[in-house]
This record gives sequence, structure tokens and C-alpha cells, in this order.
Amino acid sequence: MNNGVLDSNNLNGGQKLAVKYFSVAVILFVAQILFGLVTALQYIIPELFFEVLDFSVARTVHINALVIWLLFGFMGAVYWLLEDEAGVETVGLKLGNLAFWVFTLAVTIVVLVYLFVQVGPGDDTTRWLINEGREYIEAPRWADIGIVICILVFFYNAAATFMKGSWSGISGVLILDLVALAGLYLAGMFYTTNISVDQFWWWWVIHLWVEATWEVLVGCIMAWGLIKLLGVRRQIVTTWLYIEVALMFGSGILGLGHHYFWIGTPEYWFTIGGFFSALEPIPLVAMVVHALYDSGVHKFKAANHPAMAWLIAHTFGNFFGAGVFGFMHTLPQINLYTHGTQWSASHGHLSFFGAYATIVIAVFYIAVQQWRGGVWMSGDLPGNGWKWKWSLALLNIGVLGMTMAMLVAGYEQSFIERAIEGSTWSGYFAAQMHPWFIQGMNWRMVFGIVTAAGTVLLVWDLLTIGKGEKRTRQEVS
Repeated sequence: MNNGVLDSNNLNGGQKLAVKYFSVAVILFVAQILFGLVTALQYIIPELFFEVLDFSVARTVHINALVIWLLFGFMGAVYWLLEDEAGVETVGLKLGNLAFWVFTLAVTIVVLVYLFVQVGPGDDTTRWLINEGREYIEAPRWADIGIVICILVFFYNAAATFMKGSWSGISGVLILDLVALAGLYLAGMFYTTNISVDQFWWWWVIHLWVEATWEVLVGCIMAWGLIKLLGVRRQIVTTWLYIEVALMFGSGILGLGHHYFWIGTPEYWFTIGGFFSALEPIPLVAMVVHALYDSGVHKFKAANHPAMAWLIAHTFGNFFGAGVFGFMHTLPQINLYTHGTQWSASHGHLSFFGAYATIVIAVFYIAVQQWRGGVWMSGDLPGNGWKWKWSLALLNIGVLGMTMAMLVAGYEQSFIERAIEGSTWSGYFAAQMHPWFIQGMNWRMVFGIVTAAGTVLLVWDLLTIGKGEKRTRQEVS
């Protein structure tokens, strides 16, 4: 094993494929941050890039880059743990590699169409080739079909590998979740001219695809990561994973109702949706707390300090971003005033970063450690140990700062635009021009730059951490 050098000989077949997914994920993460900065600046300077890169286009790329880089990260994470968990070589690697290149090419084409074609006539040609017009899932229909096919190949690779090798609690939950990951995306491909019916199915993708299947996938990755990093007993994380699944698909499906308040569905969704949507992250928090308690027998030794720090950041980010902020925002009595304001964006930024980005970054560090030959990445990192700490701090401070800035702006919008003006056009523009709103957007820009600085430092650290290190990783089992 070649220590301290990035060498593919240190990786198994599934991990080599995972590294490809991680590389594209990092590129898309950087793109998401860049286009986020552009949209934040366009709030301050509305005429910026007018009719060249309009706000609507930049925002589309920003949001879709977020979804796709996380999806690439999750797929890479599963390929990374696949052979370790199954105990056999990954099945169907050639097909998996083909699906990766098809997926990457499709994403590239879609982004180029967003940037250079942008819009088309309001007919089936546009829907199939340019943009479906559905917020957050704007990808044209051909790309939708391609995503489902790539996910099905991904499912086959994982399921066939576990069928050939050994099963565990983690692998069983993972495979069932991948069925839902492919299936639920199909709900966003229905076409109807009735806006309420269209929104009904659209929310199945936006909520259940992300807040149910992604959360369970995160639970599987978290369970595996805690075993590897802390030597936690498998039965502890598996037990909490089962509770996570039960609560996720219970609260996740019922919590879907908090999106149904304002599209003509029955009133009982007010209570059901508002209450259950906040319960989803609780088992993940309990899993980490219990795991840390159990790791006391190892005197809290961790095999990879950066990865462990990001897992802990994920625990708090998921709980506060998705749970606390979600509950605060989705209760119908509150949502009446906050829906569609910067309050929504505030919740979205903290929840996506806290619930998903943090754990993908943790797996990046696990991957880099093995890629360099299983080198030491615990305490006392020589020379470059400061970079991961500063990137962790800057990214979390930046996202939290943006969250607070948008929350202030959202409070102002809820007060003027909704409570006083009653959701009128005059109220909308009055809120947009208010000094508090403008100050909120300025501070979002400042903290967006802090986030971008943390991203640069993160990429730099991932490329250099462990370089030249001769010590082997700390054993925690």
C-alpha cells in the first residue's frame, strides 16, 4: 500500500467508481456556490447580467447543481461502502461506469442548455428538450428519464453485490431505500393541466424524494461511518437505523401534508402536515449521541478527525436545519405568513447543508484517507491540519450567517408583505424595497463570500491532506 500518495491501487473496484462520482460532485458543489453568489448579488444589483444570465436562469442552475452534486455524492458514498459491507467485489462495474459517464454527460448538456438556450416555446418541444418549467426539477424530460435509468443501474449494482455477498441491517435498509429513490422520482414526470393536481405530484418528488429517501440514505451512510470511524457496535447503529426508517416513512409521508396547505386539499392536512414533518431527524441525532456514548470504551479514539467533525456537524445541522427550522416554518399558522418569503430560503439553505452536504463532505474525507493508503488522519496532523478546521468553521459560519440574514429579511416580508398588505403586489414590492430586506440581502452576500472561502479551503484540503504522511490510520476496533 502506497502511503501518503493518491494511488488507485489503494482502492477496490467500487471505490474507484466512487472517486469518479466524488470528483464530479466537488465540481458541481463549486458551481453551486458560484451561481449562488451570482443570484445573491443580483438581489443587490438587479440589472446585473440582465438578458445574459437572468436571475431565473442563475437560480435554476444554483438549485439544480445542489440537487445533482448531492446525488452524485450519495451514489459515490454507496459505491464506496459497497464492497466493505457486502464482503465481495462490486457486481456490474462496467455497467456502473457506463451509467456514470452517461449521467455526467447528461448533466453537462442540461447545464449548457440552461445557460445558452434558456427558454423555448411553451409546448412539448420545450418540455422534452429545454426545461419542464417545474421549480427545482426543471430538467427536460429526456434527462428525467436518463436519471431514472442511471438510478436503476445504481440499484442493480448495489442489490446484486449484496445478493452475491452478505447482508446486514444497513444493506437491507439501503436496498429498500434505493427502490424508493428510483420510484418516487417518477411522480415528477406526470403531466396535467390542472395546477393543483400538478403541484400534488410535484411535491412527492420535492418532499418525499428528498425528505424521505435521502434521509434514509443518509442514515445508512451515517451508521456505516460511525462503525468505521469510532468502532461503534453495529447493533446500536442498526437499531437506530430501523427506528429512523419507521419514523421517516411515517412522519415523512404524513409530513408531506405541510405542502398541501394552499393548493386546495382538505383542511385536516393543516394539523397532520405541520406536526409530523418535524420528527424526521430525531433518530439520527439519537444514533450519534448513543454512538459517542458507546465509543467511550475506546477512549473516544477516531480514525479520521475531519470526517468525524463533519459527521457531528451533520447531526446538529440536520436537527436544527431540517427539524427545528422546519417545525418553526411549516406550522400552518406560521406558514400562512412565511410561505414563499426569504424565510423559506433560510430554512432551505440550513436544512440542505446541515442534513446532506455535511455528511457527503465527511465521506470525502473517509475516501481521501483510503486513497492515500490508509494514512493517519487523527490528531497532530503536520503542516496542513489547520485547513480542514478552518474550512469546517468558514462553511458552517457562512451558511448559518446566510440563514440568519435571510430569516431577518423573511420576518420583514412576513410583516409587511403578508400581515399588513395581505399578499398583494404592492405589498410584495414594498417589502422588497424596505431597508431591513436590503440589509438582509447585503449580509447574505457577505456570508455567501465566507461560504465560498470555506469551499475553496475545503477543496484545497481534500487535495493535500495526508500528503506525504507515513503513519497508518489509528485503529479504533
